Formats: sequence, C-alpha cells, structure tokens
Amino acid sequence: MKKTHVALGALLAALAPAALTAQEVTLRLSHWVPPTISPATKGIQPWAESVMEASDGRIQIDIYPAQQLGRAPDHYDMARDGIVDLSYVNPGYTAGRFPIYALTEVPFMADDSVGGAQAIHEWYAEYGAEQEMGDVKVCFVHPHAPGAFHSQVDVTSPDDVKGMNVRPAHATMARFVSLLGGGPVQVPAPEVREALSKGTAEAVTFPWGSMYDFNLTDEVPVHLDMPFYLSAQVLVMNESSYESLSDENKAVIDDHCTPEWSGRVAQGWYDDDMAAKEKLMADDSQTFNTPTEEEVQAWIDAAAPLTEEWKEAVSAKGHDADAILAAYKEALAKYDADY
Repeated sequence: MKKTHVALGALLAALAPAALTAQEVTLRLSHWVPPTISPATKGIQPWAESVMEASDGRIQIDIYPAQQLGRAPDHYDMARDGIVDLSYVNPGYTAGRFPIYALTEVPFMADDSVGGAQAIHEWYAEYGAEQEMGDVKVCFVHPHAPGAFHSQVDVTSPDDVKGMNVRPAHATMARFVSLLGGGPVQVPAPEVREALSKGTAEAVTFPWGSMYDFNLTDEVPVHLDMPFYLSAQVLVMNESSYESLSDENKAVIDDHCTPEWSGRVAQGWYDDDMAAKEKLMADDSQTFNTPTEEEVQAWIDAAAPLTEEWKEAVSAKGHDADAILAAYKEALAKYDADY
C-alpha cells in the first residue's frame, strides 16, 4: 500500500477553525472598569465583539479590565506609548490636559447621553481631536446617562454643598465643588466606596448605575433628581497599531470609530442607568429630592463661571473658544441632547 505523508503544519491548518486561520492580528484593550458592570458589558465588550465579527476573525481583541495593566489616569499614555493597542480613557482624570474636551464636563450642557455621545464625537472630531489627541486614534465616545448628586444628607441647592467633601466625577466637577465651597476628594471610580466608608467623602457625583456597580446604596442613599453632568469616556487606539493593520482591517476599525457607534455604545449604558434609577426609586431606603424650578436655575447660575473659565483656558491655547462653544451647542441641539 502506498503511504502518503502530510506536513504537520498543513494538517493542523486543515483541522483548525476557519476563524483562527484567518486571524491576522491580536489587539490588547485595557480599561479600568470591573468586567461585570455596564460600561464594560454593554459598551466596550459589544464593540470589541463586533470588530472581531466584522473582520471575520482576522482581528482578535483581548480585553484586560479593572486596571490590570495600569491605573485609570494612565490609560491615555498607555495607548499613546504602545503599552496597549486600545485603552478606555476618562479625560477628566487628568486636569488641564485636554482643555477643549473639558467642555463636555461642564454641568447643565447636555441632558441626554445617547444623542450627546454622537454630538460629542462629531464635534470633537472637527474641533479638538487632532489638536489634543492627535497622537492616538479616537474610536468612540462613551458617556453615561446624565449623572446625579448622591449624598448622605439632603442636598437640593448649591448652598448645601458648602463645607461638604465630595468625590467629583472629573476635574471640571472638582472645580465646581470648590466654587460651591465644598472640598473635592479626587479618587478613581473603583476607590469611591472606600473613600465614603472612611468618611473621606460625604457625597459623590456619579451615574445612577454606579450606585449598584460600586455598592454605594448604603453609603449615599440621598439623591438629587435632576440631570447634573456628563462624564464622557473615550476609547482610543495607538497610532502605530492602527497603521500596521492591513487596509481591509483598517476599514473594519474605521467603520467602528464613528458617531453612530458612539451612540450605540452609549445606549447600553443609558438603559442600565435608567433601570438602576427605577430600582433605587422603588427602594424605601433611598431618598429622592426633586429640586424646584428656582433651585434648578440656581444650579445653572452657579455653574456659569465654569464656562467662562473653560473659555479662558482654551483661548490661552490659541483656540477660538467662542466658535468651539457655539459648535458644541449646535451639535447637541442637532442630536436633541441640549439642556
């Protein structure tokens, strides 16, 4: 009988799944969110899965959650320097570094996160991405539903913040707390519960879902029921990692780095936040305070200096602050997300 010899590599290739043999590149994506909570499960994970599916398995994305590869404030540099290929960045964790983008942090600008995500992506791509994040590729913008003020005691007006230690969502909110006479306690999201339990902070500005994500319902059971602010995270990609891709794979990434995709990833987080809010409202141990129209206006008036400070910071960098601000408001209105 004649024997036929087959090379081991050819045999393994023939037996391997088609997706595996077609794979061309593996990208490392790092974020600082616990892997089971909504920003990861309803935003980052679906995006990565869609990239892998759209590339027919040529692009594999390995996800490293919960600060495994670096601290939350370091994630922009991790992508820029090629420590990772993709990273999830909260620009507000690094005060003053992204002055144009900081406009998204000013409270009482946007009242919807899904339309807001698309508006921010479209606006920033034109007015700030190249100037501030030109050494990475911006893939999507990922805000939560408008966050609220959560505390241990009743807070309904700006005057109530005086003398209170508050963990702010980002640098602009920290400035707002200071303007109101409070003390900002700046720690990353995963460290908030510890700060509250030790008494370092007495209140926090957070999205609704974070009350459960970080087990805070006992720590801050009093909630100011009004759209307060956005914190819009950004997924960015190392430029060399992107440029090393084939044209076919670049096209897949480009198709997933659009305002439409920003809206899609924001929708999952929005839905989760609204479900969490409803759950909190049904819990007798939680207190909801609805401000009067006069109190709402008082909050808006108290935040007005933040816009002026933003304009000064952006103008100092040589940018046309008035034009950038007008374009942002126009984009929010286009997507029905203006306050």
